[in-house]
Amino acid sequence: MAEAAGRTLGDEEVAAVERVIRSGMLNSVWGTEARALEREIAGMHGVRHAIACSSGTAALHLAVVAAAPDPGDEIITTPITDFGTVAPILAQNAVPVFADVDPADGNLDPDAVARLIGPRTRAIMAVHLFGAPARVDELRALADAHGLALIEDCAQAWLTELPAGPGERRLAGTAGDVACLSLQQWKHITCGDGGLTLTDDDELARRMRLFSDKGWDRAAGRSHAAFGLNYRMSELQAAVARAQLAKLPRVVADRRATALRLLEALEGLEGVRLPRPEGHAWWLFPVVLPGGGAPELAARLREAGIPARAGYLDEPLNRAPVWQGPIYGSSRYPLEGYVPRACPEAERLVAETLLVIDWNENYTPDHVTLIAQEMLKFRPAP
Repeated sequence: MAEAAGRTLGDEEVAAVERVIRSGMLNSVWGTEARALEREIAGMHGVRHAIACSSGTAALHLAVVAAAPDPGDEIITTPITDFGTVAPILAQNAVPVFADVDPADGNLDPDAVARLIGPRTRAIMAVHLFGAPARVDELRALADAHGLALIEDCAQAWLTELPAGPGERRLAGTAGDVACLSLQQWKHITCGDGGLTLTDDDELARRMRLFSDKGWDRAAGRSHAAFGLNYRMSELQAAVARAQLAKLPRVVADRRATALRLLEALEGLEGVRLPRPEGHAWWLFPVVLPGGGAPELAARLREAGIPARAGYLDEPLNRAPVWQGPIYGSSRYPLEGYVPRACPEAERLVAETLLVIDWNENYTPDHVTLIAQEMLKFRPAP
């Protein structure tokens, strides 16, 4: 197989880095690259504001700051995601509440979310897992009915498309109050690490920009208007990200083309539930084996040189060891007495039924043929 990472780094990124170094200004407070990246990303999504920051996790922290939970408030999210989705909730002294997922794709089940909304719920944080669109319109309706913020984690979902009317195009990241993007090494595009938040709300944008810059009100001299950290993106990161952004449409188009080819080759394969292609950005290529056997199939694919793994995580986050120990120093605050609830669908996906194949824009029809040949050898257990 080709290198599974599939990076598109080249002369354009080298020139971008050289441009910044020769300018002598590597800090985005006084530079131009990060602000230009923000304008380009905001324009691509049709939103008023994009705030660049140092990582996707930092972007998610800014989103939680925008939601403004009080200590002990709850944010409902998914147990199948990177810990970067959940760490910012704890960082703001809020409590993650894990809702179960749709067994077809691992994204949040809105019915499960609805059952968990209570008096301390402050926000819903949805993840577009593997690039598949989550059911954010249903989650938006829930959030509006209960006066909650909706946060979209689009770290794996560059150019993922949401359901839209004829002739319309809606990108993931435009349904929530705040959305978050990641530029980490293995995402569709990268600057090593980096992130952005998106919002149409002027006040939320102000709050997030202040927090990302130590609460420094730059218009008021050396005045700190609020508590904040230093989550600024550097000019070097931003310049590389801008060069990568120009390549994004082709990156996603190429991933979609080979993913559709594999879907066609696997159509009708017994014992395998294939992903829905509508709107998918194919960060990974996931399949579900409703009868189980994902670890065995993943091992067989790896033996054939195909980068596949079962479960995506070692355990869903509601079963992670982190909940058994202290959070700050020796304190368990705000989690005294906290036991994450069971999420049977998520737990079965991770243990038995979910398989992911690394995907990238450099895959060829020959790679697809190899994957299909090995997958077609699979026979579910009787």
